[in-house]
Formats: sequence, C-alpha cells, structure tokens
Amino acid sequence: MKITGAEALLRSLENEGVDILFGIPGGVLLPVYEALYGHKKIRHILMRHEQCAAHAADGYARATGKVGVCLATSGPGATNLVTGIANAYMDSIPMVAITGQVATPVIGTDAFQEADITGITLPIVKHSYLVKDVRDLPRVIKEAFYIASTGRPGPVLIDIPKDVAMAEIDYKYPETVDLPGYKPTIKGHPKQVKQAAQTIIASRRPLIYCGGGVVGADASSDLQALAELAQIPVTTTLLGIGSIPGDHKLNLGMLGMHGTWYANRAISETDLIIALGVRFDDRVTGKLAEFAPGIKVIHADIDPAEIGKNVPAKIPIVGDAKAVIRALTDEVKKLAEKDGIDRKPWLAQIDKWRKAHPLAYRKDDDILRPQYVVEQISALSAGKDTILTTGVGQNQMWAAQYFNARRPRTFISSGGLGTMGFGLPSAIGAQFGKADSTVWDIDGDGSFQMVSQDLATAVINRLPINIAILNNGFLGMVRQWQELFHGHKYSHSCLMQDYTCPPACSSPTEDCPRYRPDFVKLAEAYGAKGVRVTKPAEVAPAIKAAIKDPAVVLIDFIVNREEKVFPMVAPGAAITEMLEAEME
Repeated sequence: MKITGAEALLRSLENEGVDILFGIPGGVLLPVYEALYGHKKIRHILMRHEQCAAHAADGYARATGKVGVCLATSGPGATNLVTGIANAYMDSIPMVAITGQVATPVIGTDAFQEADITGITLPIVKHSYLVKDVRDLPRVIKEAFYIASTGRPGPVLIDIPKDVAMAEIDYKYPETVDLPGYKPTIKGHPKQVKQAAQTIIASRRPLIYCGGGVVGADASSDLQALAELAQIPVTTTLLGIGSIPGDHKLNLGMLGMHGTWYANRAISETDLIIALGVRFDDRVTGKLAEFAPGIKVIHADIDPAEIGKNVPAKIPIVGDAKAVIRALTDEVKKLAEKDGIDRKPWLAQIDKWRKAHPLAYRKDDDILRPQYVVEQISALSAGKDTILTTGVGQNQMWAAQYFNARRPRTFISSGGLGTMGFGLPSAIGAQFGKADSTVWDIDGDGSFQMVSQDLATAVINRLPINIAILNNGFLGMVRQWQELFHGHKYSHSCLMQDYTCPPACSSPTEDCPRYRPDFVKLAEAYGAKGVRVTKPAEVAPAIKAAIKDPAVVLIDFIVNREEKVFPMVAPGAAITEMLEAEME
C-alpha cells in the first residue's frame, strides 16, 4: 500500500520514538499538517514563534536525553529556526529540525517563501539534507536521528519540498544505518587511559574540570564515583552544572568569568587538570596566555577537534565521557589499592579558600536582592523533582551561582550562543519532557520580553510552569559592563527609558518609569497568574504558592536595579584577577 511522503515522515518519526513535535504550520507544510490531523501517536505543540519551537525542542532534549524535534515552513519559518539551531549546535544538543521547502521545480527561482535553508544553516548543523526524492525520505530520517544523537550530539536539518511530501512511496523503514565516513570513537585508547590514571595517582593537587559532555553522556554518576574514589575536587562549566550535586563536598561550583573565587583559584594552583567533556572556551579560561601555565592537562572529549584546540593536552583521550570515566576509574582503583591516595592537604587548602572567599552579597531587610530570590527558589525546591531553565544575562549567572542543582539535566541554560529568550520556551520543552517535574524559568525582564508570546503555549497546554522574572528594568549584564568598563555611560540599556528621559542618563532615580510592561497584567492577559513581589519578606510565600499552583504562574520580582554579578573576571583579564562584591 502506497502512502504519501508526509505520511512516511510521520511513520519514520514514530519508528524513532518521537512522541512530540514543536512547530508552526505554513503553506508548503500543509501536506504534513494534513497527515498530522488527528494523529494518535505524535502530539504537535503549536508554538507562537519558530525560534521558540527550536528552543522548546532543545529544552526537551536536555531534560530527557532524547532527540528534540521542531518543525517550520519554508522561507521565514525556516529562517526563524536559525537562532535555535545555532544554540543547539553550540551546546551539542541532539535535535532534528524539519523544514518545508518550495516544490523542487521552482527551487532556485526565488519562489514565494523560498530560502536556501540548507545553505544558510551550513555552519551551525552537524549535517543537513535536502530531500529531492520521496524514496530517500525514510533513510534520511533514520540517518538524521543517528547523526544527531551519536558522537558529539548536535542538530541535523531535513528540508522537504512540498511535492516530495505529496508524492507516494512504498514505505519501508530501514533497520540499520550505513555511513562509512562517520564512525565516532567511543572507547578511550587503553594506553592513554592507563597513562592518565598513573598521572592522577602521582598528582598532589588534581582538579576535575567537567562540562556538558558529561551531562550529555549520562556520565554524572560515573564522574561522582571517580571524584570520590580519588578524592579530587570538581569544578564545572555552566553546562556541566548538575553533573555533581551542588552541595557535594567536592563540588567547587562553576568556574570562569562568573565562577566562584575558589574554583578559579584552584584551577590556577592545581598541578593536574582532568578535563572531561569540555572545550576550554574563553568564558572559562579568561586571558588564554595566562590560563594554567605549565600545568599538566588530561583532556578527554568525544570530538577530537576540541582536544588541544585552545589549551595543549599532555594526555589526550578521544572517547565518550561515560566510557572514558569508567575506564579511568577502573585503572585509578587498581593503582589506589596498591599505592593509596592522600589529598588531605589539597582539600584543606581549598576549604580555606572557600571560607575566605564565599559567594556573597549584601543582605538588607528592605532591599530585594536577586541572589536572595534564587536562594529561596533553591531552598524551597529541596527534596522536589525540580528543573530550572534560565534566560541569558545576569539572571542566568545568579541562577548558576545560587541554585543548588542536585541532579544532571535539571539546570538548562544557553551556553555557547548565550541566547536571550531561551528560558521560557526551553521550560515549555522541559515540562513536556518531564511532566512530573516542577519547572522554574529564572529570567530577566529583557530576556523574557523576546519570547513572551509563548506564554500562550504554556497556558493553553496547562503546563504548571513557574516563571521568576528578576526585574531590574535594565538589560542587566549590558548595564553592568557599561558601569564597570564604559564610564557609566548607560547607552540604550535601560528598559524604562522614554521620550522624557535625558539623553545621557547615568543612574536611575525615584522618578524613573516602572512596570513597562506590567508583567502581572501581561500574564493575566494570556490566562496565567501574575504576582508582583517587592520586599524580601514576600519572596518565600510567593514561591511556595507558585509551587502548589497547577497553573502557569509568573512572579515579577522587583529587584535592586543596580545589583551586579560577582565574582567577575574582567574581559581580557587572567582568571586569577577576580572582582568581588563590596560587602560594606
């Protein structure tokens, strides 16, 4: 029995275990949406912007470990996916983006709503397909999911012309994938693993530096086992948060530009960096020429191109994080039983740094600090199955510093691309993927306004998402840099500025406009519950009520407008040159 390409697409997605799509229909996709009409196995979630569809698929993938899938029409629909695809690419998230395309006879003629989406996305996908023959469609779907989810994960694009979606096919789904040029290395080389284990045992001051590769490989429990066995402190990247419990005695928290003082000091004083599933990006290293000079580096990563790209590795290991960590643990255990391990002096030194330079902020009875809001969300979520997503900016860094992520896949944030607007749609995706979890989006007023239309998606689908807006009336991180490095010239970073304001404003006053927009009224307009909090005493009751409420709840926390994120490594400075908060 013959079926259409559109029906073959859906059957192929079923065969890959897909149960949810995030998308928006359009002209050339109508055959696909006709096939979706009343579909019993695949649920389609109508988003309000294609970028949000991509971010929702991204959040779903991060929360579940499955491949996220988004769907958009040709031309502007496809190009609206670009930011979300780039975000997934930078953070190595498994995603398949399916786009409609104009019919094959008019490709290349500048037809209505035509865009060369495979060409546009070439630098930001792991692979892409333009399907010109309906008979290729099942194979393409099979390959796309395999490529997206194996090796270093990433987004794959499938562009389907309208006539291909309408053509008929004798459907048969392939059982295997045959890609001779694509053979990711999973197991680390035994000789290099043994050498790494010997180096770890010989080290006096080792430090594990781990990232998104550990979370993506579901290797967090293995990482914790290695750290506890060898008594090695652990510091994480933004994407590595949750790979070891936030309150674990060996966890030093995040390192880098807004990392903890003691994590940055430890990586500067260590004699061995054990880098697992990380790429030594600039937000971690600071001034590269002064990052960990002369320190031995063991670098394990699934992508050989990342090893030695920024920081030379004495012992390179290509392989999947789970396989490498397990092999490394076995070798370390053998050596430890023979030679023993004593890290007490190193751990004692780190404890001294912790006590001398803790994460800190000023606490006042009458001033609402954003750090306090995050602390309260974290404390009141203890013991619950909670997932946190974030926007990008100051809100993101405060969340990274003060939220205690106890498990992997519970801290979801845009890392490499730093995409404002990521918080709400990724929370939607995470909530669909983990229906029994409590999902919080910690967001900024600037970041949230880029995607606020998808409040409709959350409300219509009755998702119990809680949104905490840390509202300071600024593009906060931009303002912080303008204050510290640009002479207090707040050029177009104030979100309250209007035609009555002086052109050269250097500080907010009591007369500044407020509540633009009024987020409480905005939430209510979409059918969500809106709450405004202005005092520290109101924070905990509002959070407790939101957790109990099955509806979408948006809490507008009116926080100190001039609060800054500390510690901070200034751009171009060495990682040891940290600015700390003034406590007086």
